[in-house]
Amino acid sequence: MDPKISAIKSWLSSRSINIFGIQFAGKDSVGTPLAQELDGEFISSGDIVRAAAKNSTDQAIKKAAKITESGVLAPTEEFRRLIVPYLTDPKLAGKPLVLGSVGRWIGEEDIVMHALHASGHDLAAVIVLNISLSEVWRRWDNVRATRNGGRADDLTRERVERRLSEYQTKTLPVIAKYRQLGLTIDIDATGPVDETIAIVNDALFDYARSH
Repeated sequence: MDPKISAIKSWLSSRSINIFGIQFAGKDSVGTPLAQELDGEFISSGDIVRAAAKNSTDQAIKKAAKITESGVLAPTEEFRRLIVPYLTDPKLAGKPLVLGSVGRWIGEEDIVMHALHASGHDLAAVIVLNISLSEVWRRWDNVRATRNGGRADDLTRERVERRLSEYQTKTLPVIAKYRQLGLTIDIDATGPVDETIAIVNDALFDYARSH
């Protein structure tokens, strides 16, 4: 194992890292391999909402899924009902967690931190992947050129614009709260995924040594 990854794993133990970023910043692309390297679990709030809605008979949950698929984040109460039980699932006990932008509305950070603490996965760091708006639209063009079908919010400009608006008005205040708590690590995610992953690993290693 890479010595840096070994040091990060030892520092993190069963705690968690939450990754934030604007649309197409690479949260899943960075978070999934990071979780694998740390022998942990990657958790995406969008995936949880969609999976729960598919398997649930609760009409409120199904409505939340439709809202999410239209490019708007799920309402906070549905978020609480879906996310909190997932984070406290015994199957995650003892594992480090890498969260993909879980808790994206202001106020939801408190729900997330409480659930993580209660389940033994206290939040250790928040990674913020930064790219420019021009890079967002460049990546959107690439997605349209390379995919036939796929997630609805990837395919229309209107849905992406709604996501960008939600990020500005709802998610940036969440990140600001984490910043006040001294948990954030800012990453330039403009380059290729492999380069961004390497930058994240180096930044986490440095953060771990000082925390």
